[in-house]
Amino acid sequence: MDWPTTKYRLNAKAFAPRFPGTDHELLEAGTEIVSNLKPGPHMDALTPEGEEAKRRAGHQELDFTRHQPLAVGDEDDQLAARVAKATAVALAQMGVVPGGAATQPETVALAEENAALKARLGPDVAGVMITNPNTCGLFERDLKEISDAVHAVGGYVYCDGANFNAIVGRVRPGDLGVDAMHINLHKTFSTPHGGGGPGSGPVVLSEALSPFGPLPYTARTADGVVHLIEEADADAFERTHFGGPLNSFGRMVAFHGQMGMFTRALTYILSHGADGLRQVAEDAVLNANYVLRSLEDVLDAPFAHSGPCMHEALFSDNGMAEGFTTLDIAKGLIDEGFHPMTVYFPLVVHGAMLVEPTETESKAALDQFIGALRSVAGRAKAGDPSLKSAPHYAPRARLDETLAARKPVLVWKDAPLAEAAE
Repeated sequence: MDWPTTKYRLNAKAFAPRFPGTDHELLEAGTEIVSNLKPGPHMDALTPEGEEAKRRAGHQELDFTRHQPLAVGDEDDQLAARVAKATAVALAQMGVVPGGAATQPETVALAEENAALKARLGPDVAGVMITNPNTCGLFERDLKEISDAVHAVGGYVYCDGANFNAIVGRVRPGDLGVDAMHINLHKTFSTPHGGGGPGSGPVVLSEALSPFGPLPYTARTADGVVHLIEEADADAFERTHFGGPLNSFGRMVAFHGQMGMFTRALTYILSHGADGLRQVAEDAVLNANYVLRSLEDVLDAPFAHSGPCMHEALFSDNGMAEGFTTLDIAKGLIDEGFHPMTVYFPLVVHGAMLVEPTETESKAALDQFIGALRSVAGRAKAGDPSLKSAPHYAPRARLDETLAARKPVLVWKDAPLAEAAE
């Protein structure tokens, strides 16, 4: 769908204090690429600086749309959350109703789960939060049906875009009825995360929610010119190009995210192009399925029967020898020269091991990893006692992770100097 005046929320000005020499040309380039991709959502908000902030931004828009003027929901307001964090919803003083995830190939949300969700929908529901593909590695095929049902009662659909890596270039979230979706640049467009981060990314919004996004934003007018809109000129610009003032809830933070992350993500997108991004998704899914089918005979794969997975292969620690767990397998992998995969997540799978090879790994690299994991899994099933004290060849032996979490040492203190005897 093309709009005569298309509006995007772009983390724009105020980068100069952090990055001397930054000007609007890069911001305009970012708007160019978002406009050319036309992923379906009508607007793009890049103000949030981290993953939880991105979720809060999306939920803030849901809340403000349902409760004008800008009032938070009361105790009767409910946000039906399906497969994603509900922390941001609670911060908005809204209720949370947990839902389920699909685990079968026929439907993501099984028929009875769909019926239960639809029965719960009503005028007190602000929206539904869902992850697609879900964290079990399956695509939610019924998302459009769910979206239509939510929209029918005046609600909105918030999609956790953490797994966009599996569908970029192949699926447009807007076509599935998604109204708000955060996209993790570190999982889809190559930017670092965690200690090498920071995480950052856009929150894309539908046409229905775009008037409620934050300031500042950039807008491409019908003549193709990109405008950077700040608070001072927002009202005049919106009257001219949008038929009247919008309902933005204003600025969220003093600065506008991590410019270096946006630059790297933009470079990645430009270097791949539309066909390359499509291949990114295809290669990520192919690699994950190669891992899944190469290990399902030695590791329990609870959803392997559901057919092909998306970009992540999920295993559990079922079948290990007595006393051996996922943690032992993860520590054993360190001795094999591999950083362990995500462990104990998703929580719906006991002893979960979530392998996300992405599109970048070659078959040779995958074969090395598969061989190492098969070896360690075999040791765990055989009850090899040396695995309980792994890793043995790392700079540090196995740490007490519980003690580290409960009593962290956050300040470096020099050891006392030895004194010579008199």
